[in-house]
Amino acid sequence: MRRLKMSWLLTALLVALALVAAGCGGDDGEESGGKKGTPVTGGGKVAEGKQGGDVTFLAAGDIDYADPGQTYYTFGFMVAGATHKTLYSFSPESPEKAIPDLAEGEPEISDDNKSVTVTLRKGVKFSPPVNREVQAKDVKYAFERSFTANVPSGYATSYFSELEGAPTEPGKYQEIPGLVVDPADPYKLTLKLTKPVAPRVVAAMVMPITAPVPQEYAEKFDKKSPSTYDQYVVATGPYMIKNDAEGKLVGRKPGKRVEMIRNPNWKKDAIDDFRPAFLNSITIEEGNDDLTVASRRTLRGQQLMCCDAGQPPIPILRQALTKFKDQLGRTSGGGTRWIAMNSTEKPFDDVNVRKAVIAGFDRDSLRLTRGGAEVGPIANHWLPPGIPGHDESGGLEGDPKFDFMKNPKGDLALAAEYFKKAGFKSGKYEGKEKILTIATNADPGKQTAAVAQAQFEKLGFKLNFRSVPQDTLYTKFCGVPKAKVVICPNVGWFKDFTDPESMLQPTFSGDAIKEQGNVNWTQLKVPEIDQAMRDGALIPVGDERNQKWAEINKMIVDQAPGIPFSWDDSFSLVSKDLKGVINVYSTTWDLSFTSLK
Repeated sequence: MRRLKMSWLLTALLVALALVAAGCGGDDGEESGGKKGTPVTGGGKVAEGKQGGDVTFLAAGDIDYADPGQTYYTFGFMVAGATHKTLYSFSPESPEKAIPDLAEGEPEISDDNKSVTVTLRKGVKFSPPVNREVQAKDVKYAFERSFTANVPSGYATSYFSELEGAPTEPGKYQEIPGLVVDPADPYKLTLKLTKPVAPRVVAAMVMPITAPVPQEYAEKFDKKSPSTYDQYVVATGPYMIKNDAEGKLVGRKPGKRVEMIRNPNWKKDAIDDFRPAFLNSITIEEGNDDLTVASRRTLRGQQLMCCDAGQPPIPILRQALTKFKDQLGRTSGGGTRWIAMNSTEKPFDDVNVRKAVIAGFDRDSLRLTRGGAEVGPIANHWLPPGIPGHDESGGLEGDPKFDFMKNPKGDLALAAEYFKKAGFKSGKYEGKEKILTIATNADPGKQTAAVAQAQFEKLGFKLNFRSVPQDTLYTKFCGVPKAKVVICPNVGWFKDFTDPESMLQPTFSGDAIKEQGNVNWTQLKVPEIDQAMRDGALIPVGDERNQKWAEINKMIVDQAPGIPFSWDDSFSLVSKDLKGVINVYSTTWDLSFTSLK
């Protein structure tokens, strides 16, 4: 085994993070998406802060899951980052590389890239009512449960399917032979792989799936369909969701609040945790779907944070960029926003209909709902700035061979040509059915959906349009294929880690489609693309890999599965008495570093 430092191993995968260091508002003349600056509102060093205090986070919706094996939503990642220790994590102090968190040091990778060994940090304990020390068996179980039908992980089979003996389809719980706890060292776990994909597996060890789960406590919940562990989660981070003596999360009332208190078993000095964890408690107050009110309340209030929507409404954002710079957190979103068209449902099972829609859409008007050019460029393909393969895909402009992507303000004449290829002689869609469309009920996504609805109607479509909270949009509708949602106008994908595979495989591979927690919202399933992805996963980090995934990116563009419209930055607000700290990885406030001034 050769020991590889994370700083070396992930340099190629994470080099782009140097280009997306968190900003704090203000205009330094640089292009959006590469904004430089400190991740601290009002200046100061990241790890310095005032101990104590209670903060309220104003949110429109709920987190998707408290269960680290299921959460796959930016808002959920924010909570998971404060309540769980993953094998490796990103600190706001060192956003350019992952650092050991639950792991005590760097991973060991075999020379053939088919084995990874990680040794856990001693002294980390589960929160009440479990209270015991974490061992490698708990990470092993965390992986195994995430391959079951009862714990529908959105990415287990995308990033860890090469584990020896891993199930190819979610089913009943079973041990995975490729997860081996050293019989002589209960803190050492080896991942044995069927293919030489160790660098990608290591890069994915920052994901919540690597947070430990105690089998003797959780398995009774995991036997239910779906698992009810989400209501009984125990923590290993500095904070925990308030629970009772049996472990029931009395501090979580879906749609109303999440109450996080200090984990009494977390000892910073004993385990040398990098998190300062200044605050005594954080309460997420949900139901603030009027983000204009929530944003104003935050800017003019005390001990408040906002928002879960990726940015405040446009008028408030413009105010914050000029008058409240010290209360605005800004970082590159590291992802793409788009409108998903279900390629398995009529009329979008016809690629020419999909190309007609993209050709005719005014994508600039969609971007305006997020803030316009000031907050980022229009997306012209699926790999955003800063992700390897972006430049090889044509950069900001994309590949000129895709005529339907050329005019971001829409080309109705070209749209008519594609509609005619699909059999609609009028040059518009001629169907009479109402197409099921599920949108978020909170701005700015609500505005985006309204503009999208008008654009579809202009092209001849009639929509059965429904609005739901953002978390419900994913967990009940767009992330559930059997719901048969045809249009999802509020989806977006942001880096799991800085590698093109992490951007494209979960979202456009037919192999990644799942019954629950599905993030291939377009349900694209093209054998040539799927095989190209399998081949691309085996290419080492470097120019050849970037070029291969750029080619895959172009193959996806040619399938026109959705309407990409923005590579925008993410913005968050705090009240003037808080020193907010942005985590570049999660693109949200880091609750373990934020403090009162």
